[in-house]
Amino acid sequence: MDCLFCKIITGEIPSNKIYEDDKTFAFLDISPISEGHTLVIPKNHSKYVEEMNEEDASAVFLSTIKISKQIREKMNRPATTLGIHNGKESGQEIPHVHVHIIPREESDGGGPINIVLANGKMDRPTDNELKTLAERLHF
Repeated sequence: MDCLFCKIITGEIPSNKIYEDDKTFAFLDISPISEGHTLVIPKNHSKYVEEMNEEDASAVFLSTIKISKQIREKMNRPATTLGIHNGKESGQEIPHVHVHIIPREESDGGGPINIVLANGKMDRPTDNELKTLAERLHF
């Protein structure tokens, strides 16, 4: 399969992994909206949320809960915004289901996701910065 995220899961393309279990894989976004912006993906390829079987869907959201809590605790953030783009027209850039976990704090305006996205992305971190952050968040 020629899917970028499937290649990340197999290790063909490197990533800054922070979590993995039998059904899911989570890694830092290389174009983050905020520090610690993480993607949670099912290991079984599905382009759309509705293509996932119940077991994979459950696993993705259970992992999202664990990882969101971990990010909030380790980064001392009071909140996260969770987002899913479900198809190209919704903004999905990689055609593989993924949940965005975006750490939030009051100083970013605390607004809804459309305000966060309108403000643009933070500067792309260096590979070393991503590696250091992945080590900090890994569990």
